[in-house]
Amino acid sequence: MTGFSRKSNRPPRYPAAVTNSLIHATRRFSGPRCEAEVIKREVGAFLRDELKLELSETKTLITRAQSQAARFLGYDIRVLHNDQKRDRRGHRCLNGQIGLRVPPAVVRDKCKRYLRRGEPMHRTELIHDTVFSIVAQYQREYRGLVEYYRRAYNLHHLNRLKWTMERSLTGTLARKLRISVSRVYRRFGATLQTDQGLCVGLEVMVERDEGMRPLVARWGGVTLARHTKAVLDDSIPLRICGPRSDLERRLLANTCELCGSQENIEVHHVRALKDLQYKGQRPPPLWVQVMAARQRKTLVTCRSCHIDIHVGRPLRRSLPANLEDTGEPGAPKGASPVRRGLRLASALKTAV
Repeated sequence: MTGFSRKSNRPPRYPAAVTNSLIHATRRFSGPRCEAEVIKREVGAFLRDELKLELSETKTLITRAQSQAARFLGYDIRVLHNDQKRDRRGHRCLNGQIGLRVPPAVVRDKCKRYLRRGEPMHRTELIHDTVFSIVAQYQREYRGLVEYYRRAYNLHHLNRLKWTMERSLTGTLARKLRISVSRVYRRFGATLQTDQGLCVGLEVMVERDEGMRPLVARWGGVTLARHTKAVLDDSIPLRICGPRSDLERRLLANTCELCGSQENIEVHHVRALKDLQYKGQRPPPLWVQVMAARQRKTLVTCRSCHIDIHVGRPLRRSLPANLEDTGEPGAPKGASPVRRGLRLASALKTAV
C-alpha cells in the first residue's frame, strides 16, 4: 500500500475487500514469529493512521503456512508439501506451491441444511412448489457452491454434499407426488452430458406453446474437476420481488370466504391441516371442509364467522350463493350423507 492523503475531513470509504488481506510466507518473508508480530503491528498502525481502519485482533492471525491453513474468503490456503508427487522428468513439483482447498467445516455446514438427525430429509417448505421449481432450486444451490470452490484442489470432497442433496431432493419430490423414491428415479431419471463425459441425473421438462422450446430443469451434470484459471464472480445477485402470494391476494380481496361479508375481515389459523380431521361419523363443519379443500392453514373470515368458529356453533350469517342450501332432500340437514357429501364437494370445488 502507498501513502494516502485527504483534502477534506470526510472519512474515506473502502470496498469490503480492503478489510480482507493476506500476507503469506511465499512473499519472501522467512523468519521467527517475533518478526511476524512486528509486521502485524506495522500493518495495524498503517491502517489506523493512513486509512482510518481498525485491525481486528481476533481475525488477524499469524499462521505457519506449511503446517496450518489460513482461512481467506472461504478458502483454506496453505503451502503444499509432498515428496511423492513428481512431474514427467521425475522432479518434485508440488513442494512450495500455494494450494486452495475446501474447508471441511464448509462441507459439514452445507450438509446440515439437508439433514435431520444425521439422515437426509425432505424440505417441507418446498412441498407446495412445482416439480420444476424444486429441481431448479436444488441445482442452483449446488452449482453455486461448486463454482465458487472451482479452484480448490480437493473439490471432489463436495461429492458428499451432492449425495446428501440428491437424497433430500428425491425425498422432497416423493413427498410432494406421494410416490416412492425409486419411482422418482424412474420418472425423472436421465443421462446428462458434461465436459467430462456422461453422468446420471434428474431432468424435468415442461412443455410450452407451439414454437417455443420447453423449459428444462436438471439435477446433476456439474463436474467436480478442478479449474485453476476459473474466474470467481462473488457479486451480490440482483434481488427481484416476485408476484404476490396467494395469502396476499386473499387478504387484499377483503372478503369473508365463508359468508361473503366485507366488514371486519380477520384470518383464522390452525396449527396443521391434520388437526382438522374429526373422528366419528359426524360430518365436519363447513369451515373445516373449505380449509381442507384448499389445503391451506389459513381462512379469511369476517369477525362474526371467526367468533362462530371458535365458539363451535353453526355460522349465523348467510352462505355465499355457491354454498347455499338448494332445498333438495338431504342437502342441508337431511338423512342422506352421501348425497350431501357430493353436493358439498361440488360446491367447494366451485368456491375454490
